[in-house]
Amino acid sequence: MGDLLEQGAVFLDDQRHRHMSRAVVYKRGADEKQVQATIGRTEFEQADEAGLIHRTESRDFLIRAADLDLGSGPIQPRAGDQVRETVGVQVFVYEVNAPGGQPPWRYSDPYRRVMRVHTKFVGTEA
Repeated sequence: MGDLLEQGAVFLDDQRHRHMSRAVVYKRGADEKQVQATIGRTEFEQADEAGLIHRTESRDFLIRAADLDLGSGPIQPRAGDQVRETVGVQVFVYEVNAPGGQPPWRYSDPYRRVMRVHTKFVGTEA
């Protein structure tokens, strides 16, 4: 008998992927791939030199690690990559990034199946 918690996590990820995701384009340089992603957010807090707390919110994209393959095997997100989300006729462009020296992504589950990619909005295209 396998790990019941892992089996449950696989089931829940499958449900999330089927019912709570949308197509986005992940882009690195000239390479790009359409993947399914669930939209999320993360709040970051950072203190400045005066001790004031600054809060920043990132738009996160939860993407299956195996799906993030630009042609030569799965990759890990890195700062500067883009996620492009089409809504109607507009394309919203987000850059992979996290404030304050934080890593731009992390695994979203203990089994390393889903990556939570932190981004910031950089513009729109028609």
